[in-house]
Amino acid sequence: MNDLAGKHVVLGLSGGIACYKAAELCRALIKAGASVQVVMTEAAAQFITPVTMQALSNRPVYTSQWDVREHNNMAHINLSREADAILIAPCSADFIARLLHGRADDLLSLLCLARPIAQVPLLIAPAMNREMWAHPATQRNLAQLQADGATLLGVGSGFQACGETGDGRMLEPQELLEDVIAFFQPQRLAGQQVLITAGPTYEAIDPVRGITNLSSGKMGFAIARAAREAGAQVTLVAGPVGLPTPRGVTRVDVRSARDMFEAVMQHAQAAALFVATAAVADWRPASAAAQKIKKDGTGQCPSMAFTENPDILASVAQSPRAQSGALFCVGFAAESHDLLAHASAKRARKGVPLLVGNIGPATFGQDDNALLLVDEHGAHELPRASKLELARQLIANIADRIRAAA
Repeated sequence: MNDLAGKHVVLGLSGGIACYKAAELCRALIKAGASVQVVMTEAAAQFITPVTMQALSNRPVYTSQWDVREHNNMAHINLSREADAILIAPCSADFIARLLHGRADDLLSLLCLARPIAQVPLLIAPAMNREMWAHPATQRNLAQLQADGATLLGVGSGFQACGETGDGRMLEPQELLEDVIAFFQPQRLAGQQVLITAGPTYEAIDPVRGITNLSSGKMGFAIARAAREAGAQVTLVAGPVGLPTPRGVTRVDVRSARDMFEAVMQHAQAAALFVATAAVADWRPASAAAQKIKKDGTGQCPSMAFTENPDILASVAQSPRAQSGALFCVGFAAESHDLLAHASAKRARKGVPLLVGNIGPATFGQDDNALLLVDEHGAHELPRASKLELARQLIANIADRIRAAA
């Protein structure tokens, strides 16, 4: 997906060992569809060469405010006016201080100061030693930069080049890419609390066997990412899947349907939107064996009694907060046939304003999907696309419904 198609990013590098990550970041931005203009400080050139960044960006790299290649000798004006965003990665403690005080004694700080604040956002990816990061001066500077309108992308934690361990590492290129993509997404759910379930559940038969399904969790995880991109604070209750947690999302891992029910009922108290994407087991063994059930040589399967699991979606939809309109509920239906009929019946049975249906065997484990949105007025199809693209379309649709209901 060309998530950054048509965007022009000025990628600024200040001095620090994390400059090596800027090479991969530049490449990732371009692969996402952006054009990238690299601007480096003199200190940055001590860690990575302009030749490297020129090769990756396919553009001449700027290092001096006196660059004669500009027809008017005003690189700080020209470069800042052309940008959709200026991203400083890595942004050293020294450069943060320069930005705070409006210093303009090199090209990068000069173009940051000269940028039209209302049109060209400034994104900062700090990188420094843990003690420098924790120093009150650095924290004061960052707080003031945010107050002045800059966007802080945060830092990672772990082993540092100096041999110490802690906060202050520059985020990884893929994390920064996701943050930049999210920055450009419409903030349709800004400040909203969103609760999402994803993946299968697992119902134990004995200590080594259980009942589950083929849900990969990819659709639910994509919806969690899309909701976070839309500005929401997202809690993702995930069944047993091996997917990485979407950046900025709070994850709660569960195993059984009852585990998921308890987690959802707890977190639903603060949510404004609940999206029940998980493929929850309808039944579970009435009692799980304490030890592995062994074959006895008769060829007969052991009998097994089942009991119904709690209905998570219906329970939330019937809660006082949902009934009052404070919590908007969206259900999912994974069917094998007659999608419209089954999805419509499930929507009415669960009592939710929107039910999203898909054909399970055609989407489980896949990276793409097709969705059918069913409400009281009928059905609307979202044609097959990547799950992330569909998730963004769905979140936009839900946000419009919430606004209309307000």
